[in-house]
Amino acid sequence: MMTTYEPREPEQSDLFVTLPAIEQETTRRLHDRLVHEAQTAGLLDVAYRTVDSPVGPLLLAATAKGLVRVAYGCEDHEKVLERLARDLSPRILHAPARLDAAAKEIDEYFAGLRQGFDLPVDWSLARGFRRLVLTRLRAIGYGQTASYAAIAIAAGNPKAVRAVGTACATNPVPVVVPCHRVVRSDGSIGQYVGGVETKKTLLALEARHD
Repeated sequence: MMTTYEPREPEQSDLFVTLPAIEQETTRRLHDRLVHEAQTAGLLDVAYRTVDSPVGPLLLAATAKGLVRVAYGCEDHEKVLERLARDLSPRILHAPARLDAAAKEIDEYFAGLRQGFDLPVDWSLARGFRRLVLTRLRAIGYGQTASYAAIAIAAGNPKAVRAVGTACATNPVPVVVPCHRVVRSDGSIGQYVGGVETKKTLLALEARHD
């Protein structure tokens, strides 16, 4: 007696199990195509990605000029992206490959393998005296600290200690531009955009690998 094999019709539940994977792959391919076409047409003004770090997820964003934003998780990445779209350009896309170099250098920093960053910085989000202050911060050596008062003097306005604090608090590219190395004149740690514990972690990391 011959028996024939009848292929089993996939159950409805089986179909729904495969749908998410299919949709995810399709979405990824469409997004990659969108990014490629936007770059080719010169329509991608701001690229972004997130990276993991010992102090939580970091949002990285860059323009054609350089790294324009590094944001801690406590800053709310969705709100940061909304502000970037408002302040820089609405032509902003998740394009991880555009930030491979930045991600690599940040990984090396947290691994204790890098003491300075070679990344170009786009200062579009920092203007006037705040920008002047931030450009002075890279002169603070790895594993070293400087007071807000000392930075005010270096920026040419010894009385602007409060303004230096504001510049550090609104630093658009923390970690890369090391505002965590600025402390109070009495040696206390002071505030930090990523939180006091994050500031302590960065200073301890640098002291360990100095």
